[in-house]
Amino acid sequence: MTVQGSLQILVVLAILLAIGIPVGGYLYRVSTGQRSKLEGVFAPFERLLYRLVGVNPSVEMDWKAYLKALLLVNLVMMLFVYLVFRLMGHLPLNPDHLPSMSWDLAFNTAASFVTNTNWQNYAGEASMTYLGQMIAITFLQFTSGATGFVAAIAFVRGFINNRRSSLGNFWVDIIRLHVRVLIPFALVFAVALVGLGLPETLQGAQIAHTLQGALQTISRGPVASLEAIKQLGTNGGGFFNANSAHPFEDPTALTTVLEIIAMGLFPTALIFTFGKFMRNRKLAIMLYSFLIAMVIAGVFVVYGSEAAGNPILHHLLGITGANMEGKEVRFGLPLTSLFVGTTTAYTTGAVNAMHDSLTPMGGLIPIVFMMFNLVFGGKGAGLLNILMFLIITVFLSGLMVGRTPEIFGKKIEVREIKLATTAMLVHPFLILVLTAIAVTTKTGIASMNNTYLHGFSEVLYAFTSGAANNGSAFAGLNGNTPFYNVSIGLDMLLGRYVSIIAMFAIAGSLAMKAVIPESSGTLKTDTFSFGFVFVAVVVIVGALTFFPALVVGPIGEQIQMWSGQLSP
Repeated sequence: MTVQGSLQILVVLAILLAIGIPVGGYLYRVSTGQRSKLEGVFAPFERLLYRLVGVNPSVEMDWKAYLKALLLVNLVMMLFVYLVFRLMGHLPLNPDHLPSMSWDLAFNTAASFVTNTNWQNYAGEASMTYLGQMIAITFLQFTSGATGFVAAIAFVRGFINNRRSSLGNFWVDIIRLHVRVLIPFALVFAVALVGLGLPETLQGAQIAHTLQGALQTISRGPVASLEAIKQLGTNGGGFFNANSAHPFEDPTALTTVLEIIAMGLFPTALIFTFGKFMRNRKLAIMLYSFLIAMVIAGVFVVYGSEAAGNPILHHLLGITGANMEGKEVRFGLPLTSLFVGTTTAYTTGAVNAMHDSLTPMGGLIPIVFMMFNLVFGGKGAGLLNILMFLIITVFLSGLMVGRTPEIFGKKIEVREIKLATTAMLVHPFLILVLTAIAVTTKTGIASMNNTYLHGFSEVLYAFTSGAANNGSAFAGLNGNTPFYNVSIGLDMLLGRYVSIIAMFAIAGSLAMKAVIPESSGTLKTDTFSFGFVFVAVVVIVGALTFFPALVVGPIGEQIQMWSGQLSP
């Protein structure tokens, strides 16, 4: 670790904060229907889309109607892209004559991108046609990210409503978000990426003659447009198999800085949007302070571990220095470590290095971030998880002082805590149960290219990534089998929608409650002392739930590495 490298990390995060605060204000104005300076541009498109969908924008929805519309739209989108994947070998925009997907891979990919996970059991340049990349992959990278965002905003409305059942209008929210936020931001970012060297073309692969006289096939396509929404939408699915380590997706240190800022922009901004909804700036500052502290701590653990290198190589081969295996020299170790931390903290899933080649302690951090699933988290979904743990923290605090717990002026009763607990438990249940099934069955073990502790870590990472809707992976596991395609597909679907359903039920319950005036006995949720309790609850729950599995995986590997032992 160096001072210069540490400053690189801190400066990038400071820039992210500086941009995130005003963007948070803009997201608040969009979510509350305030007029924009570009109203004459945005409003006509919105009215056209309302007519096409057949929606009256003045009609409000309660939690059941809002949730029904959200789930129905996601189901239709999943079925549509599944058919695209099954038929794309026979459809246009296939200059490289790629075949259609098998049923299990098509199911996994459709489930992956509709849930904003973007897990890929295929190599993009060798398996996905341009039509599939644009009308299925890029399309869902807009709509799935928007789904999480509007779900979070609808939930927040449940907090601020006073005996009013409406959570807004799903169609208005999702159309307004696309027209006023996602499309303009992605368009500007895509143009910037093209200017920095990313390709954007519908021409097929280029055949090049090397200096040695051989022929080399260079894949290309509409890369910049996918890369822009991939990062802004906290999606992560790469156009190429190497993802953001590929020079066509992330050619320079400057582009990797921009991509880090892009993936963290909306999750960071939403914290300040939430503060504006609650009319409590101190609350936003408190949440941001603790969350960014967790990110910084995790990133520096990765940085320090990778900079220290592998003591076994030092001892046996005399190789000293940092662990650069699986990393791109053009990024450098600090930006690579920051990318590793932010892509899993913000549950984006894009990678600019091979996570499977990280040291065990370096690989522990992305797993832990995904297990917590609220260190900012994905756009919208992360805020939902933060609010879920805030409810649980307030409940536990109320038990300790003997008061009926309340949060933001709403009493937390049996129904709300049962639903919040359900939303919390589905995440570890999916991770641990599916990992146990995979490592105890012949079908699951057959896909493991590594055995012993690291092989277990690869399987644990896969199901953690799926349940957290992250999409990154330890690459030693062959996931393109019917067993893993189906199991990880179900992992992603249940991890996404069970918690959303439970949180919407909480929102509906809270919306109908009267706001209780603040009194001397009200638990302050915008203080740093409460923030410490909040983090303690997250860490304790995470440790009690996941520590045994982590000991068998990356922690055991780290101890083994320190002792100089090689895996059998």
